[in-house]
Amino acid sequence: MTHLTLSQSLVFLPFALVIGIYVAWRDLSAMKIPNVSVYALFAVFVVLGPFVMPLETYGIRWAQGLGMLVVGMILNAAGAMGAGDSKFIAADAPFVAASDAVLVLFIFCGALLAAFAAHRLARISPLRAMVPHWQSWETGRRFPMGFPLSAALAYYLALPLFEVL
Repeated sequence: MTHLTLSQSLVFLPFALVIGIYVAWRDLSAMKIPNVSVYALFAVFVVLGPFVMPLETYGIRWAQGLGMLVVGMILNAAGAMGAGDSKFIAADAPFVAASDAVLVLFIFCGALLAAFAAHRLARISPLRAMVPHWQSWETGRRFPMGFPLSAALAYYLALPLFEVL
């Protein structure tokens, strides 16, 4: 059980899916998460958030996003994370209830393992010939984190739908 309501899921999920697919595709193909996608995801929260959550919760979620932006900037400066990844995490953060943070970390770990395995298998399979220009095939140890980050957010936002079914 999450602290995300069904109405929040229904409002946020369609937008997060579209933006997430774009982010995953761009990160896989160019190893970059475009700022426009980060702005779009954050705009979804800014515009729609007040309609599906109490204003107090909405304000707390803003603070979460700002906190994650600061943490991401520090990690980026330390070389532990790409700038696009850190900005995307900051844009993701307001969608997640603080009490669900551990759950989201577990979801992300699963998404990361699945995305890494799928990417590495596709890289050595005939599927690679379909998109031979993708930069992520040749980046060595670097990995396009926009792929699992987007998947984890989408899965988290879909959880209330699974509870209804």
